[in-house]
Amino acid sequence: MAIQWFPGHMTSARRKAGETMEFTDVVIEVLDARAPEASANPMIRELREHRQRPCLKILNKADLADPAITSQWLDFYNRQQGVSAVALSCKSATDAARVPRLCQPLAPHRNSTHKPLRLMIMGIPNVGKSTLMNMLLKRRVANVGDEPAVTKSQQCHKISDQMTLTDSPGLMWPKIEFEEDGFMLAAIHAIGRNAVIEEEVAEHLADNLLAHYPERLTERFGFGTAGMDGVDVVTAIAKKRGCLIKGRGGEPDLEKAAMILLTEFRAGKLGRISLETPASREAMVSRSSEIALQ
Repeated sequence: MAIQWFPGHMTSARRKAGETMEFTDVVIEVLDARAPEASANPMIRELREHRQRPCLKILNKADLADPAITSQWLDFYNRQQGVSAVALSCKSATDAARVPRLCQPLAPHRNSTHKPLRLMIMGIPNVGKSTLMNMLLKRRVANVGDEPAVTKSQQCHKISDQMTLTDSPGLMWPKIEFEEDGFMLAAIHAIGRNAVIEEEVAEHLADNLLAHYPERLTERFGFGTAGMDGVDVVTAIAKKRGCLIKGRGGEPDLEKAAMILLTEFRAGKLGRISLETPASREAMVSRSSEIALQ
């Protein structure tokens, strides 16, 4: 199933973001460190490049991602023109405090009360924008929730006499080009549950884990993974955790088992895991291009 999710309020949010970009000096784009490119909205890149605005890419939730792979992504982004990248956890006050200092060199001409540095936080839903906003301002000004698309309107605040910060709603894009991206976004909970089938998302996540982190499944759930596919993993979790459908002769409850896998992955209980690398991304895009030419 191809996953698509574009709630109605995002059309007006995109238009407003485009208007605000004219009066923005640096874009802070928050990504999920477990799937940085999958969680990078191409519309954000288009908007900032149209206005030629520099960007600080924050690979948030770095404490949940594979550190070796995160390092590869930082190298990937820091080679891009007009882009600086950092990995951190927006829940950490110490990490969040680094952000203004990292933004200032991107617009050195804006550093006074007469010309304050104007920042705008952007990103897809549920990657931690509101958490970062609250940490930077040292007070709760933005709603934070476990469900995507909590923030629905822009908010502008003063960090200091030399710096302002605008928080924008989470922005998806109208059509997710790569099916793989849809599943990764669903796995990290950046897409509303009404747009996905949890069993399919969990099976896809399990296939990824089997390919790259099979030992984590064994450590967490206590079964060997040899010869398994994603469906087998979800079924095995159901049996291990006693997820059975009542009155169905011990039939495994795959929906409940799927939510166990997704919830524990999202909480980091399977360890620090990344769903894509720069190399896997390049290979996926190449495969898609080859298919398109056939």
